[in-house]
Amino acid sequence: MHIYSELLELFLAYLKNENLVQAPENLYEPYDYIMHLGGKRMRPILCLMGYELFSDESVKESTLPYNLAMAVEVFHNFSLVHDDVMDEAPLRRGKETVHQKYNINTAILSGDLMLVKAYDYLAQTSDKYLPKALRVFNKTAAEVCDGQQYDMDFEERSDVSIAEYLTMIELKTSVLVGASLQLGAIAAGASEIDAQNLYDFGKNIGISFQLQDDVLDTFGNAEKFGKKVGGDIIQNKKTFLILKAYENGNPDQVAALSELMSSKPSDEGQKIEAVKSLLEQLNIRQDTELLMAQYYDKAFAALGNIDLDDERKKPLVAIVKKLMFREQ
Repeated sequence: MHIYSELLELFLAYLKNENLVQAPENLYEPYDYIMHLGGKRMRPILCLMGYELFSDESVKESTLPYNLAMAVEVFHNFSLVHDDVMDEAPLRRGKETVHQKYNINTAILSGDLMLVKAYDYLAQTSDKYLPKALRVFNKTAAEVCDGQQYDMDFEERSDVSIAEYLTMIELKTSVLVGASLQLGAIAAGASEIDAQNLYDFGKNIGISFQLQDDVLDTFGNAEKFGKKVGGDIIQNKKTFLILKAYENGNPDQVAALSELMSSKPSDEGQKIEAVKSLLEQLNIRQDTELLMAQYYDKAFAALGNIDLDDERKKPLVAIVKKLMFREQ
């Protein structure tokens, strides 16, 4: 069995044993619902990997890393519940969003509960490492909120730069990937320098992963990608691909793209194909993949700085390669 599948199975078994529903049920059921809605579970698995990288104890033999893994997963899902309310999103992982299934007030309050529960799991870290873990968690939680605000601000702006977009995805998505690894490392007693290098590894992999998502959303195979291709284009999202096209295009191409990315046509397929055609003319996919590779290399440079032999790092490298080299 691949290490990712093995860790996923272990985490899901832990989650199944957690009794998330209590009174009042109307508050706790949405929490249970979103936590069992599926997903890659990338963050808790990376947290377990961060622990196992520095601990002589396997995650099969300890409960400690699962509390931290739950903390990051509950926090991540809390942020999704509130994001979906703000975005008025009807679906999450192919199922009804919490506010759609229940109602907006319940979604907000259940989300608040989840944030408290995330800290409850975090508090189960040993006293020796709790202050350090708390500082990392608090910093990351605030940055995720910063990233969401930038994302909302960008919807109202027509002058978003590539640098601003990269900062937004770093804060909204990538810092939690880095922190998941770092928290596992802290709980296993890693040195501050090694834990920071592991964070840098995760953060840069996270940015590369998000850029790959941008590419797959436009150029991917819908069946292999797992969701509708062209969704970002239909929603007129300012992804890296679109911003790079504005930067590289001639005046006619920029004008055409601008018109397409402000339109809401009845024929969505035609719009997707027109935007893809412009992106292909400008070699935007290649430019995006080049930047992905730069972040990927930066990540592995940080991993190389960690004071452990390469053999010990192999399972983590295998997991990251499984996540990064997805079917397209």
